[in-house]
Amino acid sequence: MIKLRDLEYLVAIDEHKHFGKAAEACFVSQPTLSGQIMKLEDQLSLQLVERHRRSVMLTPAGETLIGKAHKVLQAAEEFESTAKSLLDPLAGDLHVGMIPTLAPYLLPHIMPGLNRALPNIHFYLHENKTQNLLQELNGGKLDLLILPYLEEMDSFDRYDLFDEELMLAVPANHPFSERNTVTLEDLKGEQILTLEDGHCLRDQALGYCFTAGAHEDNRFQATSLETLRYMVASGLGITLLPKLATLNQQPGNNLHYLPFADPPPTRKISLVIRPNYSRMEAVRAVVSDLRSSLSSLRETVS
Repeated sequence: MIKLRDLEYLVAIDEHKHFGKAAEACFVSQPTLSGQIMKLEDQLSLQLVERHRRSVMLTPAGETLIGKAHKVLQAAEEFESTAKSLLDPLAGDLHVGMIPTLAPYLLPHIMPGLNRALPNIHFYLHENKTQNLLQELNGGKLDLLILPYLEEMDSFDRYDLFDEELMLAVPANHPFSERNTVTLEDLKGEQILTLEDGHCLRDQALGYCFTAGAHEDNRFQATSLETLRYMVASGLGITLLPKLATLNQQPGNNLHYLPFADPPPTRKISLVIRPNYSRMEAVRAVVSDLRSSLSSLRETVS
């Protein structure tokens, strides 16, 4: 009978394309992993892995079976999680995905409350770009996501948490720096600094900017909000930042944050789960505590 551990080894090889790295990810020695893959191939009478001197890759047979392996491992994990929840639905591991433009600014506001309210749940936090998080949620690697909601997520279930305004960040020498507020129409003709492809904030910000008649500054795309912040402070341009990222920040003499007049550009922050997710009592408890913790913050950022 095929063992789950052997399927984990096969998935690790597919992810890392290297026996050593796959073994390290599975916390076993390389000879152990290599030997078990060979046994699995003998058991199936199929070659699953194409071995090269410095790397490995799946054969066509391996590529055909790897999707099944993911589904079997996901089912096994859900079986175990459901069994644990029958003993205590508010206990066990919970893997939470967040995006880099939200996680460092939101976590200080929510984790203390979650740890107090749900002491028997062990929260594991995973930071990645939106599309990667959605794939990992759909594949069972993550239990829930907290991120800006996009229309492409309509196949998932969601709980809305709050709407977050976007602010305009400008350098001190920009004409807008003397103003208290701006409007989206003020951005017409402006060049906007942006994040690199893959960040949902990039698409959301550009959507507002293009509608207003602004243009993307293609000279440089940042990898993080902090890079954008320093680019603006250095006088290289202007950008839109989530309001959470501007709280408790000292703009200084070279950086100004300006709110937009009503109606301001916003992004909706939601908790997202797979349809028919098995641990709904834990999800409802998390949502309840998040909404409680964010009640005062909601008025600040929206």
